[in-house]
Amino acid sequence: MALITAIIIFSLMLANTITAQQPLPPFSCDSSTNPSTTKSYPFCNVDLPIGKRAHDLIARLTLDEKISQLVNKASAIPRLGIPYYQWWSEALHGVAVAFGVENGVSFKGNIRAATSFPQVILTAATFDANLWYRVAKVIGTEARAIYNEGEAIGMTFWSPNINIFRDPRWGRGQETPGEDPFLTSKYAVSFVRGIQGDSFEGGQLKDGHLQVSACCKHLTAYDLDHWKGVDRFTFDAHVTKQDMADTYQPPFKSCVEQGRASGIMCAYNLVNGVPNCADYDLLTKTARGEWGFQGYITSDCDAVSLLYEKQKYSKSHEDAVADVLKAGMDVNCGDYLANHTKSAVEKGKVSESDIDRALYNLFSVRMRLGLFNGNPSQLPYGNLSRNDICTPEHQDLALEVARDGIVLLKNSANLLPLSKSETKSLAVIGPNANVSKTLVGNYAGPPCKTITPLQGLTDYIKKIKFHEGCENINCTINAKSKAVKIAKSADYVVLVMGLNQEEESEDRDREELVLPGEQQSFIISVSEAAKKPVVLVLLCGGPVDISFAKNNPKIGSILWAGYPGEAGGKAIAEIIFGDHNPGGRLPLTWYPKDFIKVPMTDMRMRPDPSSGYPGRTYRFYQGEKVFEFGYGLSYSNYSYKFVSIGQTKFDFKNYILVSDVSSKSCENAKFSAIVSVENEGSMAGKHSVLIFVRHDEAGNRSRPMKQLVGFRTVRLNAKEKTSVEFEINPCQHFTRASEDGTMVIESGVQYLVVGDQEYPISTNI
Repeated sequence: MALITAIIIFSLMLANTITAQQPLPPFSCDSSTNPSTTKSYPFCNVDLPIGKRAHDLIARLTLDEKISQLVNKASAIPRLGIPYYQWWSEALHGVAVAFGVENGVSFKGNIRAATSFPQVILTAATFDANLWYRVAKVIGTEARAIYNEGEAIGMTFWSPNINIFRDPRWGRGQETPGEDPFLTSKYAVSFVRGIQGDSFEGGQLKDGHLQVSACCKHLTAYDLDHWKGVDRFTFDAHVTKQDMADTYQPPFKSCVEQGRASGIMCAYNLVNGVPNCADYDLLTKTARGEWGFQGYITSDCDAVSLLYEKQKYSKSHEDAVADVLKAGMDVNCGDYLANHTKSAVEKGKVSESDIDRALYNLFSVRMRLGLFNGNPSQLPYGNLSRNDICTPEHQDLALEVARDGIVLLKNSANLLPLSKSETKSLAVIGPNANVSKTLVGNYAGPPCKTITPLQGLTDYIKKIKFHEGCENINCTINAKSKAVKIAKSADYVVLVMGLNQEEESEDRDREELVLPGEQQSFIISVSEAAKKPVVLVLLCGGPVDISFAKNNPKIGSILWAGYPGEAGGKAIAEIIFGDHNPGGRLPLTWYPKDFIKVPMTDMRMRPDPSSGYPGRTYRFYQGEKVFEFGYGLSYSNYSYKFVSIGQTKFDFKNYILVSDVSSKSCENAKFSAIVSVENEGSMAGKHSVLIFVRHDEAGNRSRPMKQLVGFRTVRLNAKEKTSVEFEINPCQHFTRASEDGTMVIESGVQYLVVGDQEYPISTNI
């Protein structure tokens, strides 16, 4: 008994010691250390509006102190009790780090991991906005918990990436929700609300206070990194007003107006001759004026230096400082503003009020995060701790997202799912079969744990023979003979191939759309040697022309698993052996290999038959496809039927601008479309129902051929039926962008399309 008592006392002492040694997170206005001074500062008074508090703080700063706050490594101001702050943190699909530089989170303390969800392109394939929200909510929770543990020096996370995946070669396309502006807009809103601590429906941030801060990037028309000598740092994207209005800008508009994002990042590139970070019309008139943005605007890293040094837009260092501050940018990722702002002031290029404007936005966001409210343990979110990181629930969610996102591209003769009882041996072959880092893609933090495809399959079949087949992802050095021998000996073969970050990533666009190196010939050789048709699993972000596999009877099934995150291998195995019914759908078009003839620098969305330009994305592209946007098979077959349509005809007086229609009229014009969905198969499944609008104007190239206008997910048991309701807004869904960028409604017939079902709606002018 005495021994037990001694152990308990020792444990309590140890716990107290650990608590005492735990560093406090950085914050201002600590009343416990200097209560009289703190109370005398209005910027510490939580009863005052944040605007007044921010103005009070700025008024107390010297010019040098002000300038020190204009960069991502914002200096401490000890005399006011303001700690050092790092604006740059990453949370694309889990709390992450950008390697080689200082971030707000480092994972170098007691916390060494966070939940690593699938890369965004696969998460988007779930077509489940509520699931996206849940993912972001977990990311925000874990980020705040890391801060509370004293292991973060920043709470501003530069996510999500909501650029349109315009060209299949873009190395960073994997970071985005895909090619569709409607889908990307919905993702942006769900992610921002989740990570910042809002409700799924929005509007629940109390007094604007944030769990963490989200940043929508990269504004705007940024989707080229490095292609045939053209790089993102100097690329001038020539974009029509029409394409800007209906493709490039809608996700950012939604991110701000509906998501209420507290951060925006302006992109490296120029658009129509003007650098994004120096574009007053973009940052101030559009983002702040038209969209009502309230937050801070950061440059991409070292983007400000490019204005003078590479883009030759600004005439001097000081002019570059003036150009960005007067355009509406607030903070520079890098040290350029720290080095050149004072000289700009002295030369009359920049006024102190220009600096104060930027600081107001910066300090307001830090105050909304509660960083000037005293000890965070006593504040909202103060109860979050290391116990809220890598929880079983969070890791289960990572698995759920991977399961729901993986897309079944082919399943000849119902090869899948494999029988757990009748499959006695399995050959697992390929360079992506057992490499943990490939699972998480880029902008990833250290995962809680990883399960590779090989590890996941081992849970089902004990008699497994594995060979990587290729020494690297290019397969230039391969052991084809060994792989063939293994394939011949097994009941079934699973090939795990595709790409990795050596083939597609930031600053690395692809030049080809086929599998790299000798992968294709390797796959064919192994499949020809196998006893039965093989299962091909592809890990990749961007699309690959796998027509050879699609049309090869020796390749029975194909799964696209994106970069499926920490639990990806388990999700793949569950689908292969039928413990999960796949329901993911492609969020982008898979183009044929000849698409590389189209210059990546051509930003036009719409086709131009006179020059042979085919257009881009499912909305405009008129060429052949390997797989279409929204494509995805299941172990079940689902059928649809329109049950009721609230309105079938609209009458307007003439050709009208949407802006001329009153909000009341637009509200009254909304109607519901109810669709019956039936699972005709013998297996329960989750299914995404997509509804499009198709226009009855085949020759009109100025409007999309069809456009996604809604999506809902349902879970149905075998033979079960349900109804799904969509809200259709003619002022949004029946419009097109004119050449001058205005949205208009025209007469004609639109068709609501779900699967193979269509329903006509007439609009009369």
